[in-house]
Amino acid sequence: MIRTNVVSLSVIKAVAYRHKLMTGGSGIVIIRGDASQPGIASIRKTSGEAIPTENTQKKLYPQEAFAEAVALTAGLPYKKQGGVKYKGETVAEEPVPTEEEPEDVVVNSSEYLKIVEKYTDKNGKLSYSLINKDMIKFAHSSSIVRAMTADGAKQKQISAYVAGAKFRNITGNSKLTDAQVEKITGLLDEVSPKGVFKEFNDEIRRSLKAGKK
Repeated sequence: MIRTNVVSLSVIKAVAYRHKLMTGGSGIVIIRGDASQPGIASIRKTSGEAIPTENTQKKLYPQEAFAEAVALTAGLPYKKQGGVKYKGETVAEEPVPTEEEPEDVVVNSSEYLKIVEKYTDKNGKLSYSLINKDMIKFAHSSSIVRAMTADGAKQKQISAYVAGAKFRNITGNSKLTDAQVEKITGLLDEVSPKGVFKEFNDEIRRSLKAGKK
């Protein structure tokens, strides 16, 4: 019998696996076929209870589903590389997007998870303040951004460069495409009431305006 680290759930139509948190400990990822964002939770060491992040939608990923995922994945190895997709009753590895398939950009769930985890605060909430502060800090220290600004680059071009550089560094995937970076930004925007890069983009506009004086 082949031992898998991805399990199927019965509470909802989805699959789940364990992953190792960057901060230590275990986490649970649940993938649904009808949702673009995965459900993410850490596992409390003392009780074994799953603690979903605040941006995980409870209607799509109820606590019962996380409880089942914790039980089914107990003792299984962490899932390391490669994402998964849930298609009906089957589990499939996510394909790598090609130049011929720009309309169906695939984002590896483990890469998206690393970005969410990087910018999750101590309360388990995805923090847009942390995202924007990190982007602004990088932009101010980047010689490439300074050169782009001097050459008259547009705000969108600078924003796209910084997001791409940060996301590739966080995920460890230097081959992350611009389309994938844009897709990840879109996923983050789905849980942001005012736009994930609002403060960062405002800062770029101020810098560009100041440079023209």
